[in-house]
Amino acid sequence: MEEPPHNDRDPENEEVGLETLHLALRDLRREIRSRASGPASVRSGERGDGLRREFDWQAVFEELRHRVGTLGMVERSGEVDEFGLDEVTLHRLRLLLDFLMDRYWRVDVSGLDAIDPRRPNLLVANHSGLLPYDGLMLSHAVARWHPRGWRPRFLVADWLITLPFAQPYLARLGGVRACRENADRLLRTGRSVIAFPEGVKGAAKVFADRYRLKRFGRGGVIRAAVENGVPLVPVAIVGAEEAHPILFKAEMPARSLGLPFVPVTPTFPLLGPLGLLPLPTKWIIAVGDPIPLDDLEPAALDDELLLSRLTEELRATIQELVREALEKRTSVWE
Repeated sequence: MEEPPHNDRDPENEEVGLETLHLALRDLRREIRSRASGPASVRSGERGDGLRREFDWQAVFEELRHRVGTLGMVERSGEVDEFGLDEVTLHRLRLLLDFLMDRYWRVDVSGLDAIDPRRPNLLVANHSGLLPYDGLMLSHAVARWHPRGWRPRFLVADWLITLPFAQPYLARLGGVRACRENADRLLRTGRSVIAFPEGVKGAAKVFADRYRLKRFGRGGVIRAAVENGVPLVPVAIVGAEEAHPILFKAEMPARSLGLPFVPVTPTFPLLGPLGLLPLPTKWIIAVGDPIPLDDLEPAALDDELLLSRLTEELRATIQELVREALEKRTSVWE
């Protein structure tokens, strides 16, 4: 005799779901009554001042759409700053970020004591990899070390932050569009900043050129540190470039997608979306001593030769930190 089909539904979960729906509909009924209530003249379409008022059905529809779309979901945090960082999102992802740092990439962090926890700092690092894992991991490392848990904001290139759906997610985690105005505003409001002066050139390095720092910009980080009176801290990040090793760049299809290039890696596009997953390489983050700029006045930066020399010294310092970190690592995987 054939057995009746097994029912996998959980009655208790169904009751919770029905109760949530019932509460949402009850609140909606109250909202509609409150919008439709009032003096008889208003309910019939006449306002007390003799003018007619149409019932706001569009507002009711928007309220219904919002409530149905958020059934069973926890509301977003109200503690979202002007740059979009969401503490609730970070709290929910804390275990994932800890897993990536401690287990997946096994990040060794050194030199954090060089960062002044009493004031904002401008952290300048080599750019590693296509996606901003380097900025996210450095920001998380500093937040775990900082006595107040303050999290530096990492600057993200225009081409990445303008991708569909990328900007809100990166902003919730502390990513900010890379421009001088945003960096100044962050520093002046007491927030530390992570900058990558190599820009797209650094993220687009092919595997054969890994860890060879590209030319920095036109002294933007030097100007930002001096004019805002904050320490300029060099940082080396090793491991991220092997997480997404670029074999070569396809530029023809990139033009139609509005991208600077389409990367070809050992796993992408061969494995499709799975190819976007980073490899579990061994990471090292080394923080160097701050670059001495206290004696410089903002007016001194009008000297282009001085600005160029300071920028090159900063690049050479980070390159040396990268070299030392590579020597400490026994292999790409350990």
